[in-house]
Formats: sequence, structure tokens, C-alpha cells
Amino acid sequence: MHIPEYSQIVSPLYLVTLKKNDFHWGPEQQQAFAQIKQEIAHAVVIGPVRTGPDVKNVLYSAARKHGLSWSLWQKALGETRGQPLGF
Repeated sequence: MHIPEYSQIVSPLYLVTLKKNDFHWGPEQQQAFAQIKQEIAHAVVIGPVRTGPDVKNVLYSAARKHGLSWSLWQKALGETRGQPLGF
């Protein structure tokens, strides 16, 4: 399963669980909790690697101000949507 920007989404939850911080559940934590539940419900399932002459591999990449991202997809002949292999 892959959830884009997982670490950023759950950051408010992680911060309140650190020993050096007092536990305080506020609006920011509630928003993060609601968002991660929604993301889990709609997460992308990563598929198995397929081989053969009718299988096409596509690598997407992006450079942003705050980092890089990539995803590898595979699509077989006759499929309308590709299957993600990694992010």
C-alpha cells in the first residue's frame, strides 16, 4: 500500500507521542487523524512485477521546491490503467 506524503500527513500525530512532548490532542491532530483514515481507505495497492513483450514500464519523476518524487508503473497490452510498482 502507498500513501503519498504519508510522513507529512501524520507528523502532528507523531509529534504528540514523543517522550519530550506533553500529549495534547488538538484540532491539528484531529485533522491529521481524519486525513490519514481517508488516505488509508483510498490507498494505492502496489502490484507484482510482470515481464513480457506486451508489458510497458513507465517511470515518472518530479522535482519540487521541497523534494523529489518518482513512481514506477507497469501497463500490459489491453489494460486501460497501469499498475503501480513503486513510489
